[in-house]
Amino acid sequence: MSLFTAPLFTDPLQWDQDLIAQYDLSGPRYTSYPTAPQFRDSFSDQEFHAAVDQSNRSGRPLSLYFHIPFCATLCFYCGCNKVVTNNTDRAMPYLERIGKELALQAQLFDTRRPVTQLHWGGGTPTYISDDEMTWLMDTTRGHFNLGADDEVEYSVEIHPGKVSAATMGHLRNLGFNRVSMGVQDFNPRVQKAVNRYNSVEEVSSLVNALRQQEYRSISMDLIYGLPLQTLASVRETLDQVIELSPDRLSLFNYAHMPHLFKSQRLIHEHELPSAAEKLAILHMAIERLQAAGYVYIGMDHFAKPEDSLVKAQQAGELQRNFQGYSTHGHCDLIGFGVSSISSFGDVYLQNAKGIEDYQDIIDKGQRPSVRGFTLSAEDRLRQWVINQLICHFQLDFAQLEQRFGVDARTKFADELRQLEPMIEDGLLNLSEHGIQVHNSGRLLIRRICMVFDEYLTRSNLIGYSKVI
Repeated sequence: MSLFTAPLFTDPLQWDQDLIAQYDLSGPRYTSYPTAPQFRDSFSDQEFHAAVDQSNRSGRPLSLYFHIPFCATLCFYCGCNKVVTNNTDRAMPYLERIGKELALQAQLFDTRRPVTQLHWGGGTPTYISDDEMTWLMDTTRGHFNLGADDEVEYSVEIHPGKVSAATMGHLRNLGFNRVSMGVQDFNPRVQKAVNRYNSVEEVSSLVNALRQQEYRSISMDLIYGLPLQTLASVRETLDQVIELSPDRLSLFNYAHMPHLFKSQRLIHEHELPSAAEKLAILHMAIERLQAAGYVYIGMDHFAKPEDSLVKAQQAGELQRNFQGYSTHGHCDLIGFGVSSISSFGDVYLQNAKGIEDYQDIIDKGQRPSVRGFTLSAEDRLRQWVINQLICHFQLDFAQLEQRFGVDARTKFADELRQLEPMIEDGLLNLSEHGIQVHNSGRLLIRRICMVFDEYLTRSNLIGYSKVI
């Protein structure tokens, strides 16, 4: 916990339309610092092996991420690294490459270390068959030390309109205990406009099955700003979601960037809600979710008061990583599969983004990471500062000095001057003890964090989404 009083995060957010308009710039989501655009292609084998050695010496537990890119249908809004195909025969050759990558990494890492977090993302991981799921988990267990159910957090992303209760039961038997489902919107017109279908009845039936199967956590993703959405239609979707009572809920801002994501060109721009309509939808959604008892964790995440994310935040232990807010930020992350990202030692690594490139590299017996970044002492310092702000909405100067041996007011004199307009606007408070973000500033936390990002002055912000 902080050495000065932390907020309880239970008071309603203060909504100030003028301040939001003033500070709603484009910026990073800070699932890492430095962010992915800073990764470089010239990452050396020497840097890689030094980071593995550092990771092994640390003895930290492991988190494993598997990217399964296949989808049977194309969701027009999607910006994920995906392969849309109905040819399910493509899955097993890809999984076999992941098996080879598991073997490669297991030769380097101390696999006696427990795996306390595991995540299947995509794409649509449930695209693969039950037998292929069993094969992948058995192969993983053959190389790494997977813990028992009461000690671990094993999660899978699903499309609730494309998965059966029987398959979810199979995943539960394999050790998965958390589910993240992309609901996005229940309105039929919106679903048709983005080619993403899952009815209230389908999702309700699946949620009931998941509870009977004793999944420990159910998370739902919604998107605001999709074509044909209105204040009334999103309110109806929210009411239906609240009735289903997920443990966690994410409310993502749809960023329309067809120049970056080809599938978004299939969305009719004239059907998108205006910027003012999007803000009205977000305002309503936040008020509706908080009234229903959900705690605003930060950015676009909500959770029930008894959820582990809320408890971690109140204890000052919440972390942020490539999966978003996390209670397992103390783990070293190893990513498997196309485009997956690893974070261990002082490095970030990213695998080849093209599936053919990834498979060719694996077939040559080489590590598939093609981009990376080695953090400097300065990067580590700023990474910690940004994590404190984005997770706990405060920065304790005494903690910073104890941890890094620097005086915050001297080290960040320029940054603190940049915060002065935000202080005057009531977004945060600066005292001799540190920085405390007010409820009026929590929605704009990305903008506050950007002040401490020394790379933004050298980066093009066009590729980032708006902070609101």
